[in-house]
Amino acid sequence: MTPSTLDINPFLPSNIDDPYPLYDVLRREHPVYRIPDTDFYLVSTWELVTEAVSRTEDFSSNLTGVLVRTPDGSALTFDMDSGGQAVHVLATADEPDHQHQRKLVLPTLVAKRIRALEPTMLEYTQHLWDNGFDGRQIEWVTSVADTLPLQMVATLIGLPAHDVPQLLEWSYDSTELLSGIVTAERLTDVVTSAAELTGYLYSKFREARAHPVDDLLGDLVRCCDAGELSEDVAVLMLVQLVGAGGESTAGLIANSARLLAERPEIQIQLREDPMLLGAFLEETLRLESPFRGHHRHVNADTTLGGVALPAGSHLILLWGSANRDPESFAEPQVMNLDRANLRAHFAFGKGAHFCVGAALARLEAKTAIAVLLENSSHVSVDSQSSPRWVPSMFVRRHQSLHLNVSPHREVTPRVPKNWSLLSAPSGRTVVPRRSRRTSVKMLSTIIFRWTRSSDAPRS
Repeated sequence: MTPSTLDINPFLPSNIDDPYPLYDVLRREHPVYRIPDTDFYLVSTWELVTEAVSRTEDFSSNLTGVLVRTPDGSALTFDMDSGGQAVHVLATADEPDHQHQRKLVLPTLVAKRIRALEPTMLEYTQHLWDNGFDGRQIEWVTSVADTLPLQMVATLIGLPAHDVPQLLEWSYDSTELLSGIVTAERLTDVVTSAAELTGYLYSKFREARAHPVDDLLGDLVRCCDAGELSEDVAVLMLVQLVGAGGESTAGLIANSARLLAERPEIQIQLREDPMLLGAFLEETLRLESPFRGHHRHVNADTTLGGVALPAGSHLILLWGSANRDPESFAEPQVMNLDRANLRAHFAFGKGAHFCVGAALARLEAKTAIAVLLENSSHVSVDSQSSPRWVPSMFVRRHQSLHLNVSPHREVTPRVPKNWSLLSAPSGRTVVPRRSRRTSVKMLSTIIFRWTRSSDAPRS
């Protein structure tokens, strides 16, 4: 579809399902685009997104409003700020609160604790695979992508594993509120889910106050007892970590599996050289940013890209568009594992608000894709069940992704002395199906090497 014929209405189902033609037009013709009849502006170029992120005095991170669709198809702004009374935390907080809160949660998310989680993560991912794979196919989203991230977040926070299914429902409903296309009829349900998630985390926080242990709940309890944090702020931080921690990584895990399944040549590269998994994930993050964009509140009358922005209006900084800007990335539609600026993308934000859980998200995705490759000789998207996306202007996450999987044949070949995970090109060397213990040990070795290599992303 050419720019002259493309309808730039961002609410069109075709533009929701595949936003990239729309982003191309916005970058070329409307880099700061006001959504008609709203006070929301889409910012699409790398240069202007970068500028907006840096102008913190003009553009606040506070989430003050979201778009809601009315029965006649128009959009209105739903107030999230309660007339300036709302409490904003972490990703939606401004300085100095943001840095203070960030420092309190970082000890739980530093490399040492994440590395300690690796064996559990690996065993659990293999368990999810075993439960979801029927010998020929796996529905990757419900089997792995949705469940793994929130299970790991729950473990770090200190929440019971049996609560994860309910947490998943609540967290996805909560982020649906930010989708930009939630209907007025659906609004009550998603707000109720957000309230129930908050209530649940209040109860778990108060339980932890009686018996704090060495997890994030315990860390935040100790901060509250020391007067560094109020209980309300601590619980809202947990709400955001549950919502964003599951949402973003679920998107990354499914996006990376689909891009891999669509590119057999990349599968061969990764099987030959597993250290390229890091580069593959960075290109996945750039090409399919799990969060399509983030909100900014306009503090006072100003301009951006020559467009007047009134005080109280809203920006949506389109990470997904900036990450495909040809002014910053040569051949932006191409997955290039040798790209010089692999980590220069906006998928985890930028600057002070760079995602606090980026290292965990990368490791979870690395583990999931390693398990997928270890348990297969070839992967493809099922042609009878096209991938489906969650309808949203905010997230880029699959609803379903059916993968056809050719497993390794059950034979007993001679295994080379120095054989390692993914060492052979697909279809040339027959790899035996190993016991779970052997497979997990081998995967763990590769992940250990990757997380300590110069290629492993740092956050």
